[in-house]
Amino acid sequence: MRHQCLLLVSLVLVSYAARSESALGGWSPIKDVNDSHVAEIANYALSEYDKRSGAKLTLVKVVKGETQVVSGTNYRLVLKAKDGSATASYEAIVWEKPWLHFMNLTSFKPLH
Repeated sequence: MRHQCLLLVSLVLVSYAARSESALGGWSPIKDVNDSHVAEIANYALSEYDKRSGAKLTLVKVVKGETQVVSGTNYRLVLKAKDGSATASYEAIVWEKPWLHFMNLTSFKPLH
């Protein structure tokens, strides 16, 4: 009987952990997309994309974002940016390791 009770408690705990938003490796929403560090990540993404592509995008705003804990943090941001007079939405993923002063743009694509 005790073994069955421990098994039941274990299953409940595993089930709860699997549903948790902050489960290891899962994406969690950024509560304040107007935070200065989020803006720094967004501006880095646009600057790096501009260097690679020759575009001249400027940030209008961060629409939404999520973070994922890895060896550092992945930021997945939805950005509104201007290219001249045209405004479009983009998804950028930036990997950051702040203790190494490291950032890398791993993905940047237009959203339709």
